[in-house]
Amino acid sequence: MFLLQGAQMLQMLENALRKSLPESLKVFGTVFHINHGNPFNLKALVDKWPDFNTVVVRPQEENMRDDLDHYTNTYHIYTRDPKNCQEFLDSPDVINWKQHLQIQSKQEECYVWGIISAEGTVREREIYLLRQRTSFDDVSPLSLCGAQASLVNKFWYYGGNERSQRFIERCIRTFPTSGLLGPEGNLVSWNLMDQTGETRMAGTLPEYRGQGLVSYVVHAQEVTMEKLGFPVYSHTDKTNIAMQRMSDTLHHLTMPCDWNQWICMPV
Repeated sequence: MFLLQGAQMLQMLENALRKSLPESLKVFGTVFHINHGNPFNLKALVDKWPDFNTVVVRPQEENMRDDLDHYTNTYHIYTRDPKNCQEFLDSPDVINWKQHLQIQSKQEECYVWGIISAEGTVREREIYLLRQRTSFDDVSPLSLCGAQASLVNKFWYYGGNERSQRFIERCIRTFPTSGLLGPEGNLVSWNLMDQTGETRMAGTLPEYRGQGLVSYVVHAQEVTMEKLGFPVYSHTDKTNIAMQRMSDTLHHLTMPCDWNQWICMPV
């Protein structure tokens, strides 16, 4: 196991991952943000250097103090060799299997399924990449504040608990966000970004749905991220027809890979 340290090594890793898109997209986005200030205090591990086979990006140990917090205890994986990946994940100090955790990867689930299927459950989603911008010149979404995290948490499919709210608050404090206010000044539609650079947690209050508001906030987020030079992508449930239609409206490009998430708990 090699811990990559220093700007030169991490930039070399980012450049190498860029050549393996879209399969490396989740890890590429995470390493990209490590190279732009590392706001989530993550680290990148490889099996060897510079001709690596497997990359695991994870938090620093001191930030993983809550053994039940899989929102913080998150690992992102890219591999060129499934067999090597299995051996690497079994190495000491790569993954703390004694904690509740999640693993995310853009590669086909069969690559990692044999490694961790016995440890947890898997979710699959479709991936969208920004292809071209759509004009919404008459709308000016605002950035979110920490006080609005509870509302986002209430409607987030993966949220609804204290740990998810802490994660949302951290994302709001750290990364670009976008939201629209209703006539009474309350938040009615929103979109956030996580530590991998993926736009996530988009939502609209039920009474305001069907008006295309989420298209405005997602578009505003994309424009902001594009200006900053960030990679722009998202995922949606394969059964979520409404969000798929929104992606079509915004000219997003469907990527030829899945969004895989394993939620793991110690036995």
